[in-house]
Amino acid sequence: MIKKSVFHSLDLQKLILILIIGCVSSLFLISIFVLNYVIKEQLTENSLAANQRYASKIAFSTDKYFESMLSELRYSAQIVGQDFSNQQVLKAEVTRLKGQSQKFNSITIIDKNAFILEYSPETLHVNQKKQYKTPGITEALKLKKTYISSPYKGLSNNLIVLIAQPIFNRKNEFLGIVTGSIYLNKENLVSELLATTYSYKKSYTYVVDNKNKIIFHPDKARIGDSLKNNTGMQYITSHPTGKIALVNSKGIENLAGFAAIPSVNWVVVSQQPTLELLSQANSIIVKVTLAMLGFYLLLFIFVWKLSYWISSPLNKLAQMASMLTRPNIDQDIKNIDPWYFEALRFRTALLLSSKHFKDEIAELKQHVNTDPLTGLYNRRGMKLFLNELEATNTPFSVLTLDIDHFKAVNDSYGHDQGDHVLKKLASHMKSNFRQHDVCCRVGGEEFIVFVVHEDPKIAYIAAERLRKTVAHSYIDPIGTITVSIGIASWPQDSENIQDVIKLADQKLYQAKNDGRNRIRSTSSD
Repeated sequence: MIKKSVFHSLDLQKLILILIIGCVSSLFLISIFVLNYVIKEQLTENSLAANQRYASKIAFSTDKYFESMLSELRYSAQIVGQDFSNQQVLKAEVTRLKGQSQKFNSITIIDKNAFILEYSPETLHVNQKKQYKTPGITEALKLKKTYISSPYKGLSNNLIVLIAQPIFNRKNEFLGIVTGSIYLNKENLVSELLATTYSYKKSYTYVVDNKNKIIFHPDKARIGDSLKNNTGMQYITSHPTGKIALVNSKGIENLAGFAAIPSVNWVVVSQQPTLELLSQANSIIVKVTLAMLGFYLLLFIFVWKLSYWISSPLNKLAQMASMLTRPNIDQDIKNIDPWYFEALRFRTALLLSSKHFKDEIAELKQHVNTDPLTGLYNRRGMKLFLNELEATNTPFSVLTLDIDHFKAVNDSYGHDQGDHVLKKLASHMKSNFRQHDVCCRVGGEEFIVFVVHEDPKIAYIAAERLRKTVAHSYIDPIGTITVSIGIASWPQDSENIQDVIKLADQKLYQAKNDGRNRIRSTSSD
């Protein structure tokens, strides 16, 4: 029995469509995957690069700005160091520095004992008889060198960053410090510089010091917060510039670029929320996907039409290939228009096969491969016919038949009468089967008939017709005889022809065991 496969029911057009659908679907899915990857990677890289460039730009400008601030404080420290005991000199320098620079929110001159000698503006309301041991002042006096503090609350109760320069006299004796304060929660030139935005997406910029405290931030409530929980700060503070994907202290993923401000040991960080970028990427991907889907739909319609045009002649020729026994089959084949090379070759080959098939059949009928007694084909003729059927993939049924009680005929009437019975049966077989069916005598009273068909029922009908004809025929002087018949079909019952013949033999024996003068078929079980 042929193992049925789902592919056996597919014609060329369906196979082409399945192939194209598979290829196009695979290409579409791969395109979407690659598109998704490339767009997100490209947008991510663009965002990181843009943030790094912007952070570097801001860091460079801020560094120059702070170098100028430090230079101004250094100059003031030199001036007051020459005449530190002169209150008028101190007052004049504080006033000059505050009025000229506009970089600091407040200016103070503090002696080495933490007493504020002069200050500006007057709104500070400083008690000059009091020691001020704020974190910034205490650390600056202790270090006796250029110092920039972390954020802390200063004299005016503002959150400040203190920038201090030491004051030395001509003998290089430490006298105190001159300081400039930047109020982090108020507008100043530094905050205006760092708050400058650029137009790439929704990025924002902030600044942290060397202790991971926020110095500047668009959200002023965040100023002074610690970023110890920010996953990227260790990397950021250990590199002069770069880009990194990080999770901020609020657990939000960001794409960040950063650059250090060497003069103050701060870091400028410019970042964009990853979710915002991915949302933009998804929007692009959806638009491109819809455009691609429309293109592939048009492509499918075109291929569907083209596949029908290509497969139509081949499909018709393939149908003709299984009908070579039909009358006028050659004319039907010639009526098919093969518009391309392969179809033309197929049609030519099919016409040659049809001619060869007919020639072989004619040759078989006139060949010496016949039984001399009955005129039926012998085993050699049967083999040639089977080879032709198998080569052309033509379905057929095998009928094995045997004369019931033939040995008794030979014993009772002799072999001459037995030969007469065999000839009579051969005559009935020729008259009851079609011209293109093949009747064979394979030994003694054993016969085989090959019935070419498209439906196994045709073979059963022909076998029943023969059985009745034989049973109702009188043979003088013997009387009537009967036959038992077994039927099996190729390729329905097996792909192996010899196995089909064996199945027919088994059905013949079953017919005999069931009482003789009857038919047993695999298709009726």
